[in-house]
Amino acid sequence: MKVALFGASGATGKLLTQRCVAAGFDVTALLRAPETFPQRDHIHSIRGSAFDPAAVRQTIEGADVVLSALGANSLKKEDVLERAVPQIIAAMQQTSTHPKPVRRIIVLGSAGALPTSLDKQPAWRRWIVQNIVYNTFLKWPVASQISQWNNLSRSGLDWTMVMPPMLTNTPAHGHYRIDGDALPPNGSRISREDVADFMMQQIDSPQWIRKGVYITW
Repeated sequence: MKVALFGASGATGKLLTQRCVAAGFDVTALLRAPETFPQRDHIHSIRGSAFDPAAVRQTIEGADVVLSALGANSLKKEDVLERAVPQIIAAMQQTSTHPKPVRRIIVLGSAGALPTSLDKQPAWRRWIVQNIVYNTFLKWPVASQISQWNNLSRSGLDWTMVMPPMLTNTPAHGHYRIDGDALPPNGSRISREDVADFMMQQIDSPQWIRKGVYITW
């Protein structure tokens, strides 16, 4: 299995890298500074930016699946997903005539990406999260996730967007709730390890192709 990995140096990306290596997958990771990334067998690092079409094309070449843990590093307006995701999608679409097209992509998203995400929450919590969290504190990261959703849903690729609420750096529970319609009731957090495990499971699963899936404890 050949995996193209974007966002490998981030907190969730490092977990995905570890799991890919443990599974014996060959990983090609696009990194701004490969020298700072732990080098292991089965990992091929490419120096570059996810905003650079040539570097993105080189990263996905020959891949069986694309994993992305890209996202904002702060609450400021960064436009990482707005700029990078279209480049990844375009590079994948350009392989459509190749003997081995690259069609499968699994991305880390956010529970705030869709207006229906809070439909299963109590009314008081729905108001607080929407108006204080999503519309204020997380205004720009949420806007980026909305952009990612829109770009993927129009891509024609075999995409899956995994949409957790707040991510923690605590150990995995090994069990969690998932829902394709909205964030499960009172879902507020989940560990990055559980999310990374779930994303890995989607590589061989058709269940959530061309869909988003919410995941929470």
